[in-house]
Amino acid sequence: MQELIVSKLKENFSEAFISSSIYMGDLSVNVDKKSIVKICTYLKEDKEFEFQLCEDVTAIDWAKTKNRFTVVYHIFSFKHKFRLRIKADVDEKDCNIDSVTSVWKTTNWQEREVYDMFGISFNNHSDLRRIYMPEEFEHHPLRKDFPLMGIPGSLPLPKK
Repeated sequence: MQELIVSKLKENFSEAFISSSIYMGDLSVNVDKKSIVKICTYLKEDKEFEFQLCEDVTAIDWAKTKNRFTVVYHIFSFKHKFRLRIKADVDEKDCNIDSVTSVWKTTNWQEREVYDMFGISFNNHSDLRRIYMPEEFEHHPLRKDFPLMGIPGSLPLPKK
């Protein structure tokens, strides 16, 4: 299955396919963020794969690298009982990626969580707003440059 996925992605998305790797038996593919919706749609709708479920969308903050963030999609094929990890790098200066809510509706809240915690915007998301933090909160707590003890005075403390 792993070789088939890699070869089909290289064949159909040669301009967007960056790399693949296998760790502990799990396949990860790195793709260009500009093609994320096309690639996800292909993986869901192609009869050979049928990745019908997006289990999770998250991000990694690499702090001081060229592409500061990586958005990670964990998808699952019930047909093959197989998980795939799709990764797309996002630069801090252009901190957005297209939403895949048109492919998997479950990603609505997952993308909102990534937006809230990392500050990565999802283009064409129907309701992109904070999910945990107050709307007026200016920071993103899972960024590496966020202070471990929080920002003094940024949130009111609960009264005892």
